Amino acid sequence: MRAVAVVGAGPAGLFASDALTKRGVRVDVFERLPCPYGLLRYGVAPDHLKIKSAVATFRKILAREEARFFGNVEIGRDITLEELHRHYDAVVVAVGTAQHRWMGIPGEKLAGSFAAGRFVSWYNGHPDLEPDAFELSARSAVVIGMGNVALDVSRVLAKNPAELRHTDMPQHVLDVLARSQISDIHLIGRRGPAQAKFSSVELKELGELADADVILDPSELDVDEPTRALISAQPGLQRNFDILQEWAERKPQGRPRRIHMHFRLNPGEILGTHRVEGIRLERMVVGPDGRAAAAGDMVHIPAQIVFRSVGYLGTPLAGLPFDPSRGTIPNTGGRVESDSAGRTYVAGWIKRGPTGIIGTNKSDANETIQTLLGDAADRTFDTTSSERDIVDLLRKNSRRYVTADDWLAVDSAEVALGQSMGRARTKLHRAEDMLRVIGGEHRARHA
Repeated sequence: MRAVAVVGAGPAGLFASDALTKRGVRVDVFERLPCPYGLLRYGVAPDHLKIKSAVATFRKILAREEARFFGNVEIGRDITLEELHRHYDAVVVAVGTAQHRWMGIPGEKLAGSFAAGRFVSWYNGHPDLEPDAFELSARSAVVIGMGNVALDVSRVLAKNPAELRHTDMPQHVLDVLARSQISDIHLIGRRGPAQAKFSSVELKELGELADADVILDPSELDVDEPTRALISAQPGLQRNFDILQEWAERKPQGRPRRIHMHFRLNPGEILGTHRVEGIRLERMVVGPDGRAAAAGDMVHIPAQIVFRSVGYLGTPLAGLPFDPSRGTIPNTGGRVESDSAGRTYVAGWIKRGPTGIIGTNKSDANETIQTLLGDAADRTFDTTSSERDIVDLLRKNSRRYVTADDWLAVDSAEVALGQSMGRARTKLHRAEDMLRVIGGEHRARHA
């Protein structure tokens, strides 16, 4: 095997590139955006600096002699999957799951109702989101979901913006957060505390905010004996439950913001005529098996903005099978099903669905590459293209692609911009601004 194309420069794609280049395989990484790192750059909360430090590992992968980066190149727009197969022995698709699930209730499309992932992309400076995509004039916000994304959204809404200046958030995001009128944040879970999916570390952070009280009625933690036994048997669940119990015993300190935690409430309708005015929820009863059933009584929470954190879906890629219910590409060990040639593979969320943490993508990608290399041992490859051919094809298609060196110029520009504002780094969020930096670097290099 000589060369593999990896589509997607997020954690899964770069871990796959790592596994291949370590075996001497040449890898070209294609990314729709001008910048690499995917979920690590645009999904991980900006104040989680330890997790974001994984960028150093990914930078080293892209710096290897066997790896090349082609940013600002979209499969289907600038180059086709069929063209990739003509130039490479195999293609690994690691494009993630960028679409957001809907709850399927009335009012979801009212003004002021947003997918939580869209808010996460905005405050992380994703090029797809305009600076004015959010204005936080609401007084009361509802966040639906009990996973880490819901916690991140709640924490960012509740934090004093001064606490976020050490992050790489774009300045326009900090400015909007500084003007925020939100005083009450309601975090809603359909099932009970034993079924919540957040990690203990992120949960604990929520109770340590300088400007927010966590409000939790002790009755929210009432569970039956089988559920209590389930919690006791799982250390992670017990840690979460202990944190929640400590919050339930706290007395509010009169901080300017309040985070209200609610369990066993099922969203039934987002209320409003033209924009969000509240949400109607139904109380649920959760059995020992974790299944929820309607209890009958309804709850109304006034709100002017709603964030829905109920999951992600992938999007179909031309020429590949797709499971619309799971939002993934059907595969066996990473090998795409119904691919008779056996030359297309998947890794990351588009392979398994939106589960796990950044590090989960390493084992996921390694499984895919093991499958790929196992298939390669029984096959003769007939691709004869040179490293130059793909460059010529992109130029023929009039695509301005971004190299790893180009990206380093953008990286330096973000550091310089941050330092000019008294910060360590500030993201450039517009793709055209990144390309402008690269163009200036090219002119300086050839002056």
